[in-house]
Amino acid sequence: MSLRVAMLSVHTSPLHQPGTGDAGGMNVYMVQLSRALAEHGVEVDLFTRCRGEARPSPDALGPGVRVHHLEAGPRAALAKEDMPALVVPFSLALLKRERRYDLVHSHYWLSGQAGRIAAAGWRIPLVHTAHTLVRVKNGALADGDAPEPELRIRGEHQVVGSADRLIANTADEARALRELYAAEERRTEVVRPGVDLRTFGPGRGRAAARARLGLPAGAFVPLYAGRVQPLKGPDVMVRAVAELLRREPGLRRRTIVPVVGGDSGAGPRGGAWELARELGVSDVLRHCPPVPQAELAQWYRAADVLLVPSRSESFGLVALEAQACGTPVLASAVGGLPTAVRDGVTGRLVRGNDPLEYARWLHWFAGRPEEAARMGRAAVRHARSMSWRAAAARTLEVYRDVLREERWGPEVSEAGAAARSCLADASPLEGREGRRATLTALLS
Repeated sequence: MSLRVAMLSVHTSPLHQPGTGDAGGMNVYMVQLSRALAEHGVEVDLFTRCRGEARPSPDALGPGVRVHHLEAGPRAALAKEDMPALVVPFSLALLKRERRYDLVHSHYWLSGQAGRIAAAGWRIPLVHTAHTLVRVKNGALADGDAPEPELRIRGEHQVVGSADRLIANTADEARALRELYAAEERRTEVVRPGVDLRTFGPGRGRAAARARLGLPAGAFVPLYAGRVQPLKGPDVMVRAVAELLRREPGLRRRTIVPVVGGDSGAGPRGGAWELARELGVSDVLRHCPPVPQAELAQWYRAADVLLVPSRSESFGLVALEAQACGTPVLASAVGGLPTAVRDGVTGRLVRGNDPLEYARWLHWFAGRPEEAARMGRAAVRHARSMSWRAAAARTLEVYRDVLREERWGPEVSEAGAAARSCLADASPLEGREGRRATLTALLS
């Protein structure tokens, strides 16, 4: 029999366009992992919150993968800060489902909270992927960026303590889970994400991509792709470009910096563009809205180098996608980026957020196209070793391992057993409000 998995994403839909709002690498991760799991014979039901938008066919993501929109809160887009109040309504809507599942796989801490309730109610294991960790994120904030609240810190600790398995993207993330959240090593597994090699590849090369996008053949094109928010370091990118052009004024005539993505996060909008105006580099920056994956691949192919100056990054899928297209990467040496990028082979890693260091390497890429091309060829080989099919096979191993272990006996984590006991104590005769109160108590 095939496994049936309930995959949860409360705050963002897997159908949302990456690079807009709260949609990013996690959305790509869920879509690609679900499809690859389906190719391994797993049935995946993806649950997200209904925001009032037109609902596509449940099987919009392909055979074996269905997307369900649950009624929880207003039918409108909400800020992530307002989402914790919707965890219980989302969980109640989820528990109404009549279909039986073998396990729950939650993504991000809000979904992890809903996953705790669902796994307890259905008496099945909970597998959780954090994607970002608040204790790591709060330790790497940009100037003026607001830290995440204590509610999220407490919520993440609860999910880590309750999950029967934690899936980390890298060994670095697994270490953070153990050291910052006291996660049990035996319940923490590392599964490297993959890249969609059917979409991201060298294609017809840089010249063809530039012709299609209207970019000059002889331009120097450092690319920024992703959400424009302080954590991703767009300010570092802007300052680095300004320093590059100060050092080498002649480059201004042929430098174009596409920024493919939209404003995101809780901070003020437009900060990167205002900084560009202050530093006098607005003329070389080109703002492009988020685009579908196939068009994003064209931007990667057209670029000389991808810039990923993130202050914190659980993995950095854009770095892997660009490399699959034959483009080297200049990235910060944080989180999963040292796994995604082979320093000195497929790109360069920068320690810290010093724009001067990024400018130095941008100057190197601009002046050494042949060496950069060698990096690009190595990048293709590196990316091809990291497929979603392989990531799904490893995830399936985690699923099967936890299902072999879970019999609600001594192997159940103490926190997980307490959560199940809490829910079991709530009689269905108590009615909806009584059940809601019980679930709310479970999260407190």
